[in-house]
Amino acid sequence: MASLPMVVSFTFLRVIRVLKGGVQLPNEIRVFCNFLCISLCLAGFLMVMIIVQNNVTFTQTEYGASVGMTFFLLFLPIAVVVKQEYKIWKIDKKVINDPSPLKVITEPTPSPISAVKESNAENQASCRKTIFQPPNRGEDYTILQALFSIDMLLLFLATICGLGGTLTVVDNFGQIGTSLGYPLASISNFVSLSSIWSYLGVVVAGVVAEIFVTKYKFPRPLMHTLILLLSCVGYLLIAFNVKHALYFASIILGACGGAQWPLVFTIISELFGLKYYSVLYNFGALASPIGSYLLNARVTGHLYDREAMKQLAALGLKRQPGEKLNCSGGECFRLSFIILTVVTLFGTLASLILVLRTRKFYKGDIYKKFREEVKAIETGQTIGQDKVGMSVVTRGEKD
Repeated sequence: MASLPMVVSFTFLRVIRVLKGGVQLPNEIRVFCNFLCISLCLAGFLMVMIIVQNNVTFTQTEYGASVGMTFFLLFLPIAVVVKQEYKIWKIDKKVINDPSPLKVITEPTPSPISAVKESNAENQASCRKTIFQPPNRGEDYTILQALFSIDMLLLFLATICGLGGTLTVVDNFGQIGTSLGYPLASISNFVSLSSIWSYLGVVVAGVVAEIFVTKYKFPRPLMHTLILLLSCVGYLLIAFNVKHALYFASIILGACGGAQWPLVFTIISELFGLKYYSVLYNFGALASPIGSYLLNARVTGHLYDREAMKQLAALGLKRQPGEKLNCSGGECFRLSFIILTVVTLFGTLASLILVLRTRKFYKGDIYKKFREEVKAIETGQTIGQDKVGMSVVTRGEKD
């Protein structure tokens, strides 16, 4: 099941079409909502099954039924795709069988704005000379301009601090639960449900952020800042071993970890443009392994081993070569999670500085440029279709 996304990608790698932007079907939003609802149903079903299976012994038939339902929900989006393709086929067939009257449309002269853009492109200096001369926010940055901009450095630093901490918790849920004395069934639930909470964080943060940005001009970096602050609550609950707090901390930190991904990548596209988005996307994703290595391996793992060695020494025992270290008690992760809280607060400060730097940008119409580009593409496609129609009529008259 874990390898299925990779298998799907490699299977359809040679048959996926490259589509031009600008063409939006009337029911495109409805199709997206159908995909979203199916994925939410799958997440809800898996959550229920994980909780039930960790507390109730299933028979072979019940396991088969749960697997069958999982595969049904997993492949249900194919039905949505088939239905949508059938509707598109019917529309295309209707246009071919009942063509509209020929309309002669003169091609408009290039607008002054596009002429200026072409002139700027021709007279553009070398990349090295313009590294520290970036365009306005929202315009297309070059790769070097984006990487060396203060906005990108602040966002990258905040992402390292935020994702590094949440990934540390997810990777150590088992050890945390064991050291704090939680039942094995509960620990299994924490580990299994972490992906569900992360997915819900992705969906909720993406939808809520988009509503707030479009309706209330709420800066997206500010929502990222609030999520970092919320994750600090989860760290402190674990650090001070509040009774039954790990149940709530797992939900908070799992959701906060997932919520950061759509916010970070969308902020990158909004501030630095889409021309080199694929490269900048992968640069932003580098924050995850860097933060995980620094905060998980170098901080949390080291402090856990040190505390475990102290407990062995207190018992008068020595660690045998290759022996796994085990630590029990709230002190095993207390210092680690206090450090995670401080680091996340530092990332929150960096994110807050980014909020102050971009507040004017988010008060404006951040989607104006995209609407103009879509309109230009649609106009070009309409002109191209009309020219094709004129050519067909002319050949028919000659025949």
